[in-house]
Amino acid sequence: MMILRVKKAFFALVSNGVRAAPLWDSKKQCFVGMLTITDFINILHRYYKSPLVQIYELEEHKIETWREVYLQDSFKPLVCISPNASLYDAVSSLLKNKIHRLPVIDPLTGNTLYILTHKRILKFLKLFISEMPKPSFLRLTLEKLNIGTFKNIAVVRADTPLYTALGIFVEQRVSALPVVDDKGMWDALLVFTQNLAAEKTYNNLDVTVTKALQHRSQYFEGVLTCHRHETLEAIINRLVEAEVHRLVVVDEQDVVEGIVSLSDILQALVLADGK
Repeated sequence: MMILRVKKAFFALVSNGVRAAPLWDSKKQCFVGMLTITDFINILHRYYKSPLVQIYELEEHKIETWREVYLQDSFKPLVCISPNASLYDAVSSLLKNKIHRLPVIDPLTGNTLYILTHKRILKFLKLFISEMPKPSFLRLTLEKLNIGTFKNIAVVRADTPLYTALGIFVEQRVSALPVVDDKGMWDALLVFTQNLAAEKTYNNLDVTVTKALQHRSQYFEGVLTCHRHETLEAIINRLVEAEVHRLVVVDEQDVVEGIVSLSDILQALVLADGK
């Protein structure tokens, strides 16, 4: 609901164990967008001043006010899809619009039936592929297929302030940051999830990344690594079985080389399908 206060809306996400929810506009009597953890990050980064100053925009603003103030120059209409559309269309829409959640809306009633995500689609594709002859590209390596991000990888150090990390999330539009030491060796992964909201860590963003990682609790999805020489099939299996959104690509010395995400995998599968 657009009339909900931002803080209450995010706690609603937390209590229901979800990372996003469709926004219903009672005036227009339709869904007008999605409220996600990214919105929460943007609010914190935009308005945080110090641990001693209450974030008024988080505590008091309604979702409607936030959208009017923050999205006035970057407002985008709700991206959705019909239940009659193909899975290929759904994947294409996710990739084209650079979104992670796609509401499936009944064109007759306007009701949201369910929400498609990269994770759910990849899990289905894994099950589907197992029932038919395996495509040859599944046996090729990440390096051969050129899947993943390996240039200008955004990283943070253990002593990086959380507010600085939030700035990287916002400016580089990433959803996770590898935590490395002075030699670039892999240590952990900072993923901004609901636990920061649930445990009110947002009240002090001057703490270090190390301190923030102590609040991972039950919301932390876990972190796995992989190597460039592993096959696409092995990568898909690891992502699906562990139910994670990404793998950190490291070399033999555990130095971070890149990131391979669910969207990278789906992009590869869609392109392979079109060849």
